[in-house]
Amino acid sequence: MKLGLSIGYSGAQMDLPVERILRAEKLGYDSVWTAEAYGSDAITPLAYLAAITKRIKLGTGIIQVSARTPANCAMSMGTVDALAGGGRAIAGLGVSGPQIVEGWYGQPWGKPYYWLKDYAAIMRKIWQREEGLTHDGKQLQLPYTGEGGLGVGKPLKSILHMNPDIPIYIGSGNEATVRLTGEIADGWLPLGFMPGTMDEYKPWLEEGFKRAGNGKSWDNFEIQARVFVDVDEDVKASIDRLKPREALYIGGMGHKDKNFHKDMFIRRGYKDEADRIQELYLAGHKEEAIATIPDEWIDSRGLMGPPDRIKQRFKAWEDSGATSITVAPAQDAAVDLMAELARLNPPRD
Repeated sequence: MKLGLSIGYSGAQMDLPVERILRAEKLGYDSVWTAEAYGSDAITPLAYLAAITKRIKLGTGIIQVSARTPANCAMSMGTVDALAGGGRAIAGLGVSGPQIVEGWYGQPWGKPYYWLKDYAAIMRKIWQREEGLTHDGKQLQLPYTGEGGLGVGKPLKSILHMNPDIPIYIGSGNEATVRLTGEIADGWLPLGFMPGTMDEYKPWLEEGFKRAGNGKSWDNFEIQARVFVDVDEDVKASIDRLKPREALYIGGMGHKDKNFHKDMFIRRGYKDEADRIQELYLAGHKEEAIATIPDEWIDSRGLMGPPDRIKQRFKAWEDSGATSITVAPAQDAAVDLMAELARLNPPRD
């Protein structure tokens, strides 16, 4: 089992956990993953990490596609990959939510399905440099010929000869976008994935493989699942530490009527709890919302408690269908323990 390390996005101050990242690389972790919301961006930290690491892959989990044009994203990830020596960058893409897309980036929500489809296609055209850049998609068109344009856009090729095979992963969770992920992406950053859910997603992915029509199969597709890991003799304390985050995402992240995290919670059988958590959170009763999060929900999404309990429960994640697990660790001990459980082989320098 391959492991990744999640470092997320920053708080009020930018503080990369450099020692933890270097430790993970030394232990044999396969990848490290950044993120972005509406503070620190996902790409800039990877440029820094490219300089201080040797072999660990550098992934974005995720880039918000409305944050930058596909050409800019292709340039940025191609540059990071070149700085890292080639073959280390992974472009993880996602659509975020309408509150961020329209409120922060000033972009129309539009049709997220086609945003992703056009975005990935344009990035690959730029990296491959087979001809001047043109694209006639349902959401994005190049050269631009719309309102306010002069009509003189020129199909261009990248000056920089970038790695033509930078992998694209897509963060998705509903049927249409998971199917699209199987069709156009090299890997999947699943929303709401946990042991026992693969049967739900499997037919969607397989339909995507079929649509790709290019030999796409489980053999050449990565599933990068994410798991919270907290090593503590007190299982309840571990569970409680994650509840504020879950209350924020279920109750306060996104619009009242457009919240993908709440939708996923409902799909897992928590309709009444989801409505109550959102009601409390939006009314400013955050502590009550946190207290409403079911213990079993947190426990199903993570590996919590003493090492022996984590070891016992890790088997389910190994058998979940994921090809790699991204560890979101509460402490350095979690990084070390997961390396042991996954039986990583530290690289020889």
